[in-house]
Amino acid sequence: MTPAPTHPSAPAGGPGTYRDRWGIPHLWADSTDELAFLQGMNAATDRSWQIELERWRSEGRTAEVLGADVVVWDRFARQARLDDTARRCFENLDADTQRWCGQYVAGINQALADGLRGGPEFDESACTPEPWNPWTPLGVFLVHHILFSTFPNKLFRAHVARTLGDDAVSLFSIEAPAWSGSNAWAAHGSTTATGLPLIAGDPHRLMELPGVYQQVRLACPDFDAIGFAFPGVPGLPHFAHTGHTAWAITNAMADYQDLFEEELRRVTDATGERIEARGPHGWEPAVVSAETIIVRDGEPVTVEVIETARGSVISEAPDGEALSLRFPARVEGRLGFEALLPLLRSRSVSEVEAAFDAWVEPVNSVVAGDTSGAVRHFVAGLVPQRNPANRRLPSPAFSARHDWEGQYVILPRTEVEQFAVSANDRAAGGGDAVAMEFAPAHRALRIRELLESAPGPLSADDMQAIHTDTLLGPWPLFRSVLSGLEADDLSREAAGLRSMLLEWDGRMDAGSHYAAVFAAWRGSLVRRLAHHSALAPLNEPTGYSPLFGPWLSVASRIGFALETLLVRGSELGISVAAEAATALEGVALEESGLRSWGDRHTLLPVHVLPGALATAAPTAGLSGDTGCVLCTESLPGVDDRSFRGPVARYVWDLSERRNSRWIVPFGASGTPGHQHFADQLPLWTAGELAPVVTDWPELVKDIT
Repeated sequence: MTPAPTHPSAPAGGPGTYRDRWGIPHLWADSTDELAFLQGMNAATDRSWQIELERWRSEGRTAEVLGADVVVWDRFARQARLDDTARRCFENLDADTQRWCGQYVAGINQALADGLRGGPEFDESACTPEPWNPWTPLGVFLVHHILFSTFPNKLFRAHVARTLGDDAVSLFSIEAPAWSGSNAWAAHGSTTATGLPLIAGDPHRLMELPGVYQQVRLACPDFDAIGFAFPGVPGLPHFAHTGHTAWAITNAMADYQDLFEEELRRVTDATGERIEARGPHGWEPAVVSAETIIVRDGEPVTVEVIETARGSVISEAPDGEALSLRFPARVEGRLGFEALLPLLRSRSVSEVEAAFDAWVEPVNSVVAGDTSGAVRHFVAGLVPQRNPANRRLPSPAFSARHDWEGQYVILPRTEVEQFAVSANDRAAGGGDAVAMEFAPAHRALRIRELLESAPGPLSADDMQAIHTDTLLGPWPLFRSVLSGLEADDLSREAAGLRSMLLEWDGRMDAGSHYAAVFAAWRGSLVRRLAHHSALAPLNEPTGYSPLFGPWLSVASRIGFALETLLVRGSELGISVAAEAATALEGVALEESGLRSWGDRHTLLPVHVLPGALATAAPTAGLSGDTGCVLCTESLPGVDDRSFRGPVARYVWDLSERRNSRWIVPFGASGTPGHQHFADQLPLWTAGELAPVVTDWPELVKDIT
């Protein structure tokens, strides 16, 4: 079954912004450039505070508004040269993409000129938005992804190697960089009720408020696409349906960022003072400048910005003088924006794949389908060829053995004949050729199991249901630990608790008392391990920038590596059985006070809203957890609330686009108090999706 090709038709009301009942913007313009202008205008009005905050982050200027607490980010942004990298990448764009991005920025700036960029956040913080630079959208995209890859995990591994010994590094394997994750899957038409592909998924990120993704429709005579945009960035980079093609991405978990341990020295001679770095061929001059961070209600902070031949110095290092960061966008002067327009114009999976040939970072695992019935799965981006040891720990800057070779890894591409599943797992990401660690296979295996066990041809409803599966992937391992405990060695209360958990089905449902008891035991076990004498050295200061504290939290890292430690803890002299039993005894004392998992596992939005507006963050009890397809992450042993989870969900139907559906956790508006600020939260919490509206007469045009 192949639908006839369609061409975008204009709404009767002409160019402008139209909205459905959820306030989701549907934009129509008479040309591609005019549409980019309109998208910029819309982002600037619907998400004014959000995009300005991202702009300040990209320029290292958040302390001007938010004060001394955020100087640590501003220092990193300037040291990493995010704004300069964005400018360089913009200057290297082809003429069409550069003009298109420029029109997006022109729309943002027109909204400012028209007085449309105010809002309660600006009033509360006594600040105002400013005109954007042409390259600012590239800086916003960099901000979203600079900490999205692997380099912070190398800092923790280095800390483990220093404090516990090199052999202990693998004991903290979580088979994934912490706090990264997404699901995406595709069903070939041979498995669906319509005979054409279905694509679904949900990206997992910090639960930021306003949401990191904006539902939007971008339509003009050249194309008509629905999908999720980053406010402040043109196009639909990650998840979209053009009517001819649909695609979705997950983080491929590729290792494409390197840290180098730099030796620096200051030299003074007749030409003045300079800084040199020791490279493979001796001492080399570094590029040095000084920048000043303005701090609200505080003294200005001067930042020394140093860039060696390897990369920008981003932190002090305990075993050396500094750490530099090397990443493809900085090296190549490209970010991948050249892919954005071709994606919107794509009419086949081959064109989607060709568009992603221009992608740089982050490295993505892509599933794509089209109305001819084709489905493909491939990895897009740049993974540098270099010494595999670079993936494990920071590398010595003076050693030529750790240089980048100037070539990039050939990434996998697959024609899909039945199902494609991508959940940050090793099989989907390209394996050892691209990274050292991936996500545990739990989510990927469960999604494939649900697809393969469907009683009949798959429908959009079947795809939607997969999003909310709550079976805890690692439960069999935890169950085996409990099974190995001798009931006679436990108190009557703890033995009863053990029997209760052994009867549990492993589902992290919000209403489940068993799930609450399990989580309490798991958390207690993490805390006991974190205080175990064998791991005590990990609590020593790391010597790194405090910005990386979340990646270096001992309890958090033990929680994420808990499966590995349960299996291999004895190598550090830890009796897992003894710790598990003691943790169970502790929980037995409080079991009567443990109600349901949803009482403990509530939404924890991450938001930067000044003053009284901070109370605008909504909350709700949630099902799911880390290790479930419904991956509403918590930090076992630290906080059972979910700070990270599905920041969007979608089902793309290639037989009929209006059968597609989507949802975000909060709403279309970024303004607290607006009717669409958080009106999608009840649907999102219940696992429901909103219908995608494609008929213009069903939409209402904004009055201008």
